[in-house]
Amino acid sequence: MSNKPKFAVITGFIGETADRFRSYNAPKNLEEKFQVMHSLENVNGVELVFPYEVKDAAVVKPLLEKYELEMAAVNVNIKKEEEFLHGSVSHPDKTIREKAVRFIKEAKDFAEAVGADKVQCCPLGDGYEYSLQSDYANSWKHMVECFAEAGEYKPEIPLFIEYKPNEIRGNCFIENAAKTLCLLNDIGNEAIGVTLDFGHSMYGGETPAEALSLIESSRFPYYIHINDNDGRWDWDYMCGTRNFQAYVEFVYYLKRFNYAGWLTSDTSPTRVDIKECFEANARWTQKIWDMLDAMDLKELTKLLNQTDFVRNWKFLEKELFFRN
Repeated sequence: MSNKPKFAVITGFIGETADRFRSYNAPKNLEEKFQVMHSLENVNGVELVFPYEVKDAAVVKPLLEKYELEMAAVNVNIKKEEEFLHGSVSHPDKTIREKAVRFIKEAKDFAEAVGADKVQCCPLGDGYEYSLQSDYANSWKHMVECFAEAGEYKPEIPLFIEYKPNEIRGNCFIENAAKTLCLLNDIGNEAIGVTLDFGHSMYGGETPAEALSLIESSRFPYYIHINDNDGRWDWDYMCGTRNFQAYVEFVYYLKRFNYAGWLTSDTSPTRVDIKECFEANARWTQKIWDMLDAMDLKELTKLLNQTDFVRNWKFLEKELFFRN
């Protein structure tokens, strides 16, 4: 349990964001976003959105060096094109599916050029709203085929699939950890993994630490997005602000499984200062990590394998909540 966390930010949140009713914060160009990133304490990784935020490696590489930043991941967007209105990797039209696969392959090319070791994809346009709207069997078959083809391309840069219950579709086809693992099992390529977003898991009715344990028990790799919400929607709040105990449990399992990857903030600073928001995510997560280091984690693990929860609660009372 000796790995130390390393923190990154999805740079799309550094600058202007918007919901259905209004926009937040001033727009920033890529270098201005990198300037903010460089100023963040304990954060030195970036996840860039391809191809809409950036697609020119020749622009990105010198900025990474100038601002002393590392690539955590390339996030490929396969929902924004007009052709993807009714889905991308699940679309009935093969030419549209081929375009989605091409986007993922091009994202891998971009990742290779800028020094990223992974591409992550959240297929939010693939889903449905109504009964008798979609052919579920064929949609699943199409997704397996598309992600299999994309995953076979440059397997040294693995593809990670991020699940989410809904948005922008009323129901997303890839909505939880178990279903994502079913998809990966059907594909059978260990160069494809899962992106576990704490908030997606929480408002999707999962227990994030349990979802993490399920993925850990599989043969597939995983990548982590951190945030929080109220369990009813993906608000992208700061870490630990609504579900502190669940977040502590999540960090405990990351430590237990020796997770050595990036913890990337997928957090929207709509009404809080951008710099303060992302520094708080790193600071709180690091403090929880350090607090767990100070605990007897062998004893905690032992307690998790017995049935008297009051013993667990007393341990947490002494070691977590009211340390002297």
